[in-house]
Amino acid sequence: MKIGMNLLLWADTVTPEHDPLLEELKAMGFDGVEIPIFNGADTAPYERLGKRLKEIGLGATAVTVMSPQANPIALDEGVRKAAVEHLDGVLACCAAAGAEVLCGPIHSALGHFSGAAPTEEEFKLGVDTLQKAAEKAQGHGVLLACEYLNRFENYFLTTAEQTAKFVDAVGHPSCGMMYDSFHAHIEEKSQKAAIGSCGKRIIHAHVSENDRGTPGTGQVDWDGYFSGLKDVGFDRWYTIEAFGRALPALAAATRVWRDLFPDPMGLCREGLAFIKQRTGA
Repeated sequence: MKIGMNLLLWADTVTPEHDPLLEELKAMGFDGVEIPIFNGADTAPYERLGKRLKEIGLGATAVTVMSPQANPIALDEGVRKAAVEHLDGVLACCAAAGAEVLCGPIHSALGHFSGAAPTEEEFKLGVDTLQKAAEKAQGHGVLLACEYLNRFENYFLTTAEQTAKFVDAVGHPSCGMMYDSFHAHIEEKSQKAAIGSCGKRIIHAHVSENDRGTPGTGQVDWDGYFSGLKDVGFDRWYTIEAFGRALPALAAATRVWRDLFPDPMGLCREGLAFIKQRTGA
């Protein structure tokens, strides 16, 4: 297993000014970082970042989101095509940075609602779009990890069961699913049962407290979470995802209106220690 830290706690775009942060995370004991990639137009910054990560000795994963203009389940074929193109560009940046997994709600547009429950047609369109994206991912040597979100952030995939069904329908070796403790805390009856229903489909995991603060300090059923992942033989990235108020736009998007922890590096230290204690790493 590996333990990572999502860089969205500090930035939505990683630049050379974040190099000291990367070095500090390495010294702290993290195995890698999760890189936000929201624009796949230029791979050059990610090539530089990938070289720096390799020099430091950090591995990487990446995260992205989809917009209404590039929505995999849109009825408009042009919008679905734009979704594949967006993911292809992001995947190219992943490959340049050395990221082995691209996770996130890549199945549909973030924060976009139809006003109704998801339809069978949307499911079929999403499957077709992700099959095409998975082919791109395979070409880049990157795995796609579909993340379901809670009902307040999306309407298409909101449970582990739905996501497992979706990934099975995509049926591509480069497409699996991600399990996030925060969203599961809202939507599932049991962390352990939800994880058990997915089994080997889970290729990435987010460690995120119910308030998006320091893991282990809130209400998430961590016993069920860690024992569930152990039971299904999960041995990949455990990545901490937390959000603060450093970036006003991101704070607004994640609905962070107050400070959830004393300081970011303290969260990292405590979160890392928590995961190691729970997993025996």
